[in-house]
Order: sequence, then C-alpha cells, then structure tokens
Amino acid sequence: MHLDPLPRSTRPGGGRDPMDLDAVRQVSRAVSAAHLFSYQAPETAEAAAALGVTDRGPAYLAFRSAALGTVPWQVTLAAFYNFSPRAVRAMTGVWDTAPPERWQAARFLAVGRAMRRANVHVTDGHLAEARALIDPVVAGADYAGKVLAAANASVALPADPLVALWQQITVAREWRGDAHLVVLADHGVGPCDCLVLHTATGHLPTALARATRQWDDREWNAATARLVARGWLDADAGRTGAVLTDAGRAARERIEVETDEHCAALWAPIGTAGARRLAALLAPITTAFPGTSTGAPTAAGTVPATRRRPDPA
Repeated sequence: MHLDPLPRSTRPGGGRDPMDLDAVRQVSRAVSAAHLFSYQAPETAEAAAALGVTDRGPAYLAFRSAALGTVPWQVTLAAFYNFSPRAVRAMTGVWDTAPPERWQAARFLAVGRAMRRANVHVTDGHLAEARALIDPVVAGADYAGKVLAAANASVALPADPLVALWQQITVAREWRGDAHLVVLADHGVGPCDCLVLHTATGHLPTALARATRQWDDREWNAATARLVARGWLDADAGRTGAVLTDAGRAARERIEVETDEHCAALWAPIGTAGARRLAALLAPITTAFPGTSTGAPTAAGTVPATRRRPDPA
C-alpha cells in the first residue's frame, strides 16, 4: 500500500493556506547543505583522531549516531538505512575509545572551528532571526518514528550560538531523513535499492556510494536487477552502469514529493514564507563550504538536485 497525498484541507495550515511543497523542498535542501560540511571538514577528522579513531567510516558513524547514546551497531544500521551491515559493523568499539557524549562534544568543537576557519558570516541579527524560525520547528515537531531527529533534539545545545544553530538545523535535516525512510519502505525500495536508484541519477558517484556504504557486487547487482524488473532502470543503456528510465525518474520524484508531504507538518509552525526565509538565512553557511550547495544525500539519498514538481502520475 502506498501513501496517498494528504488532502489540501488536512495539510498544515488548513485548506486556505497549505504549506507550499516547493518551499518545503527548498528549505529541506538548505538545511541539508548547511549541515553536510561537517563530514568533509578536516576539523572533523582531526577531532576523531584525537578520540583515537582515524578511519573515516567508523568516525562518521560515531559522530552521526552519538546522539543515540551507547547503542550497538545494529541500532545505527537501522537508523542509517542505506549502509550495508558490514559498513556499520566497522564502528564496533568506537564507544570504547570514547563515550558518545565525548563524540558529541568533539563534533560541536569541530563544527565551530570549521565554520570560523571558513569565515562563515552570519550577522547577530540574522542568527537571531534564523533561530526564531528554526526553534519553533524543532520544539513543535512530532518525533514519533523519527529516531535520529528525536535523538538530536534531546542533545543540549552548545553555548556557541553558531554551533547551536547548526544543531537545530541537524534536527530538521535528520527529521526529513527519518520521514524519507518511511516512504522508501512503503514503496518497497530497500537499503541497497535506494542507493542504486540514487546513483543512477548521476548526482551521487557510484564509486563513492559503494566505497562508503560497502555493498558487494552480488548485493549491488541484485538490487539493480530488482529495479530493472520494476521498469525503473535500463541495465543496457549506460556504459558504466544502469540508467534511469522515464518510469524510474517519475517514481523517484514521486517518493521525494511524498517525503515533502510528510515534511509539510514539520515546517507548518513557520509557514511557507518562514520556510523560504530560513532557507535564505542559511545560505552563508553553504557558500562558505563549496561542494555542499547541491544538497547531498542524507542516509537515504533524499533531496534530489532538481526541485521540479512532477506531472501527476
């Protein structure tokens, strides 16, 4: 069973003023891009090394799942969705090198140093305005089924005001990712399948996806075959891999739109205008870190490079 779009009269804001889904997509891309530099910044690798972990994979997993507390790797796997078990199993022992609260503190320290090294310029007035918009979103969110978002919302905000804004952004970013997993599962798109589907768009290099998520050839080929059988991929069209068919492109955008419909409730406290304004206020963070402006994928590859709304299908 697939989720039906919410009737306009029941979407946040009521029938007279529903959330504009293009604004939902815009602010989702903005919070994703403003968050993602943290994984690429050298300060993050330095912070992990100071805690005794020099392997980028386990360090990424520890930083991102630290808000969950001392959980076994299987819990992180469940929350991260498109990572293979072998990729996440590699984080075994990270809580022995340092407890999650130290990883969380190190993450905040690295983010603050990176933002200041990159000369992120957000005036005090704009910082206060951004917090006035994002804070009611985080406070008013429904966290049922939103595991990573709820965990991050439970983390005490740091004293550094710029890093505190980044943490609130992180909550919103993980909320969309959590919602996206529900939509993927409802459409029968499994962990490896969604990654294959994303790489077929050309927005995520296959080599990078496979190196970080660590699906082996058998698993990758099986996922590709399932998508070909659904008519979403053409295995013979590309020289280096399968490419999206028109049906696959429409299906992927439909999944993104359904995710946007879930997220309309998240942004309802500030409405369409507030969502667009917050997206604009976050631009200095994104522009300070070239390479994140396209809104790279979350754990499930959410937020495509285009914001074009699909034709009804």
